[in-house]
Amino acid sequence: MTAHPLVRLAAAAIEAFLSHQRITEPPATLYAEWPEALRPAGVFVCLKRESRLRGCIGTTEPCHDTLAVEVVHNAIGAATRDPRFPAVHPSELQELDISIDVLGPPEPAPGPDALDHRRYGIILRSGERRSVLLPDIEGINSVAEQIAAAREKAGLGRHDPIELLRFEVTRYK
Repeated sequence: MTAHPLVRLAAAAIEAFLSHQRITEPPATLYAEWPEALRPAGVFVCLKRESRLRGCIGTTEPCHDTLAVEVVHNAIGAATRDPRFPAVHPSELQELDISIDVLGPPEPAPGPDALDHRRYGIILRSGERRSVLLPDIEGINSVAEQIAAAREKAGLGRHDPIELLRFEVTRYK
């Protein structure tokens, strides 16, 4: 099966950056093949190696003019700036599985009943603290687990007040 154009773009961006410290410009052929790449959107790029997370960086709202440019920058970030992992080494490139999650607009979630851990990602906020969890994460099997993981990621306790936003994603592999 051929990878989605955004996945191919992410792979090329990572390879160009690791090999030549060059930030790739999305090719015009990408926009002809998949015109949606011209619109702005928040996007997460996640890297796995041997089915284990190797890096994941994203934006909940667009920081660049197009989805394609957002993918390039977040792909490089996932490979080089995820603080949980050392930078990807060029020898790992062929072993990486790349997924792209294009985020829909976030909307307030009045409470856990308005969530579905498989369908919605969440943005959890409390004062200056904030965390983001994508939907359908391996090992998270309920809304309660999703919220608990987001609280932990933000450094919040079980009883700290929170604001929840939810969003849907379109995932490409």
